[in-house]
Amino acid sequence: MPRNIKKSNLPEKICATCGRPFTWRKKWEKVWDEVRYCSDRCRRERPRGPSSPKI
Repeated sequence: MPRNIKKSNLPEKICATCGRPFTWRKKWEKVWDEVRYCSDRCRRERPRGPSSPKI
C-alpha cells in the first residue's frame, strides 16, 4: 500500500471472535485475505470446534 493512504480509506474486516471492526495493518500486507481476528487475544479465545476439549 502507498504511504500516503488515509486511515479512513484502509480496508476493514469484522473480527470473528469479538465482532468488532478492525483495519488493515502493514504487518498483514501479504496475508490480509487470511486474517480473521483483530488481535492475538481474540485468536487465542476463538470459538473451538466440537471435537476440541473444553477447559
